[in-house]
Amino acid sequence: MADKKISSAVIKRLPRYYRYLSELLDNGIDRISSGELSKQMKVTASQIRQDFNNFGGFGQQGYGYNVAYLKSEIGKILGLDRNYHVIILGAGNLGHALANYAGFEKRGFIVSGIFDVAPEKIGKKIGETTVTDMKDLGNFVANHTVDIAALTLPKAIAPSVAKQLADYGVSAFWNFAATDLNLPENVAVENVHLAESLMRLSYNISNLPE
Repeated sequence: MADKKISSAVIKRLPRYYRYLSELLDNGIDRISSGELSKQMKVTASQIRQDFNNFGGFGQQGYGYNVAYLKSEIGKILGLDRNYHVIILGAGNLGHALANYAGFEKRGFIVSGIFDVAPEKIGKKIGETTVTDMKDLGNFVANHTVDIAALTLPKAIAPSVAKQLADYGVSAFWNFAATDLNLPENVAVENVHLAESLMRLSYNISNLPE
């Protein structure tokens, strides 16, 4: 499987599978067929089986899927069997929202630092984390594990801050800035363009059937 190229479409569906399986476990359901899962997720049973076959299948004919096992295996594929240390760049409204989201730590994403340049924000706590002056960013990265940097910065400065962090050795970015980052190929970037998502929703509204 290590040599097999998995399509981006399959990878995008994995977190959704993980979420539905978590909900099934919360509801006391320990076994499910691909047909039953397809009804809940609005994905065909054939597509579900094809997706899972990329990683070995996980199912048993006549039994279906063990929900706890399937969730655990998908979690491993997604890398959720380890913890990640996250820093947030920008302590504005979005930075606040990310820092206060309890679901992150539940899934192993630990906010270990928040940075800003505004004097009125530096030294204040967001959740359990104190906002640090951006000038101390290099020293912090040098002395702490940083797996992911979340960028909630103005687009004018986000690329330069991302390059600085990449030079420090940070290899993954969660980019909420409304700009693209020009980073080396060995750096992972997940872009979250909120305005583009809203425009797609606008398109879908405009094309709803009468």
